[in-house]
Amino acid sequence: MLAGLLDALLGGISIGTVLLIAALGLAIVFGLMGVINLAHGELMMLGAYTTFVVQNGFRLLGEPWFEVYIIFALPIAFLVAALVGLILERGVIRFLYGRPLETLLATWGVSLILQQFIRSVNWVMVINIAVFCLLFFGALKILSRRADFARIRGWAIAIILPLSLGIALTTGSFLSELYKPTITQLWFGAQGVSVTAPGWLRGGVPVAGSQLSYVRLFIIGLTILCVIGIYLFLQKSPWGLRIRAVMQNRSMSACLGIPTQKVDALTFALGSGLAGVAGCAISLLGSVSPNTGQNYIVDAFMVVVVGGVGKLTGTIVAALTIGTVNYVLGSGILALMFASVQPLAAFFSFFATTSMAKVMVFALIIAFLQVRPGGIFPQKGRTIDA
Repeated sequence: MLAGLLDALLGGISIGTVLLIAALGLAIVFGLMGVINLAHGELMMLGAYTTFVVQNGFRLLGEPWFEVYIIFALPIAFLVAALVGLILERGVIRFLYGRPLETLLATWGVSLILQQFIRSVNWVMVINIAVFCLLFFGALKILSRRADFARIRGWAIAIILPLSLGIALTTGSFLSELYKPTITQLWFGAQGVSVTAPGWLRGGVPVAGSQLSYVRLFIIGLTILCVIGIYLFLQKSPWGLRIRAVMQNRSMSACLGIPTQKVDALTFALGSGLAGVAGCAISLLGSVSPNTGQNYIVDAFMVVVVGGVGKLTGTIVAALTIGTVNYVLGSGILALMFASVQPLAAFFSFFATTSMAKVMVFALIIAFLQVRPGGIFPQKGRTIDA
């Protein structure tokens, strides 16, 4: 019985660290910027698929290189997710600051686009996008050198946009007919893909009759490094100081010469990059599909809200608590422990499944927020009055 409880606690802590690394990026984007980013789960999904691609690339190089692919996959997943997040912030989010409902709807739409992109992407789609971007943005760049560009900008976009789109689609259609089926084959499809852990991450460490896998230990260590890195960046670096200043008072920060738009872009890219790292870690735990991010986005928001918006310490405590409670309830160990007390045994048996345990956790979170609506560590200072 004691060994089973210890196994459940260890499993809960490992699940909590996975939840924490998934919530870190969201804690920055939602907590520091106030942006409700429903595409955060899809940024995690992109990080997971990036890990899959890097894994396949290193597999072609041979066995010695395959053992270290995860070391290269982590920064590449960070950069890919950060780049997509930067494009999202510059192209969509920056026009919606201070309008949370519109931000929520826009990022939800982006999440659906990213899911469908992963299901449908092939060489034809990549060529279409590349040709369109080259023609459209290249033409705008050339026209921007004109002195009267501000006056003709609307007309230029109205003419260049359909022309670029038509040429891109025609090019893709021509190449697909010429090289079918080579460039029309889907890269990933709707089915899940598997990421294989390197040999040194297989197996585990025996702990009091149970086993803690090396993959879980790796994710715990990765989470600790991410938390330390984020803390040092926000507290010790010049850009971290600028981020905290803009969070406290945007108008005063702008008056003091802080480039608030660059700070917004950097903050969103940083949070998105952390989502990519989370996706890389999550890919080691099971198969990856276009719906992978949807399994974590709600729990990640709950972690940020319960911990206290913008509070790194609260995010850590909330993630470990929610993950542990969820896993312990779903494991059924409490029903065994209280088998002699029939009402409690029946109660815990009813919630001894993954789905019902999550329902119970959400009910506990709702009850907790009734008592402390600001979370474990509520905000103080100017941001709470804004």
